[in-house]
Amino acid sequence: MIKLHDKYFKPFISAKQIDAAVAKMASELAKDLGDEIPVFVGVLNGSFMLVSDFVKKYPKACEVTFIKLASYEGVKSSDDIQRLIGLTQDLTNRTVVILEDIIDSGKTLHEIHRIFKNENVKQLLIATLFYKPEAYKKDFKLHYVGIEIPNKFIVGYGLDYDGLGRDLPEVYQLKITQHMTNLVLFGPPGAGKGTQANFLKEKYNLVHISTGDVFRFNIKNETALGTLAKSFMDKGELVPDQVTIDMLNAEVEKNAGANGFIFDGFPRTNAQAEALDKLMESKDSQINAMIALEVEDEVLVERLLERGKSSGRKDDANETVIRNRIKEYYKKTAILKDYYTAQDKYFGVDGFGDIKDITKRLCNTIDAL
Repeated sequence: MIKLHDKYFKPFISAKQIDAAVAKMASELAKDLGDEIPVFVGVLNGSFMLVSDFVKKYPKACEVTFIKLASYEGVKSSDDIQRLIGLTQDLTNRTVVILEDIIDSGKTLHEIHRIFKNENVKQLLIATLFYKPEAYKKDFKLHYVGIEIPNKFIVGYGLDYDGLGRDLPEVYQLKITQHMTNLVLFGPPGAGKGTQANFLKEKYNLVHISTGDVFRFNIKNETALGTLAKSFMDKGELVPDQVTIDMLNAEVEKNAGANGFIFDGFPRTNAQAEALDKLMESKDSQINAMIALEVEDEVLVERLLERGKSSGRKDDANETVIRNRIKEYYKKTAILKDYYTAQDKYFGVDGFGDIKDITKRLCNTIDAL
């Protein structure tokens, strides 16, 4: 991710993808024009990188010139487009190819057609590297399109945000969720996840999403997802990951304006971790860290047995069951530890000692992110 002025941008289109799109457009144009020598017209400022690469890839003779129009102000398209620098050569009976870096609303294209209306050109062709079909509001034909993209603000490869970003060889997309902290909180039974999650959500103003609580809510309220999950549970089958992800998505959507989330009890497998990554990416965000409370087994057994005296939970009162639960936890989290370590997102925190001391260690870890 990069920061330009006050905004963050995430990787969107690689230099390799751009290079392939430019090569394809140049090849198609050369094939269509045959031996004719075209005049390529770049629209400044954004198209300077495209024009440079395009003419180098164009396999035949060509001429190049530029015009300049007022185009973008900040992240919004300006309604006031004026011709600033015009043409200096006679284009009568010439084939003119407009090389645009991007076409979205089509306002710039409208001005281009107005400019060339009285130039007596043989034909006017439009070639654009990037095209936003959702934003396009005009009827002018686009003859050559490199890459169709969604209606998102982008920078790089000639495109800028208030002057910055034109020099980037790849393209970045505006990150809509500018600041969000998303944590996966893990720990074996008895590590104190629930207690610590309550402290962390208050301190950092995060939303705590416990998978167990989410399941119970959906089943109790007989939501569509709850009913679907219960149908699998009643047959003794595992609830499919997609059902769980859909429940989590609903929770995230309910709290769209949150500063971030603490995910508790999910993911438990690599497939679930990948699904969660995709979910957060769709929200223009990401998992920042997996934080695992680390406590020695004997301490966990002692804590759970003590808790079992008041919790009423049978699985907290049987030492054999407790040890099996701990063993199962390590089986599952060992894989996830590798998954998040590979992304430099795994953080083990000592979960032994006074609750306040543990909270302090967790906060130090989060503050350092």
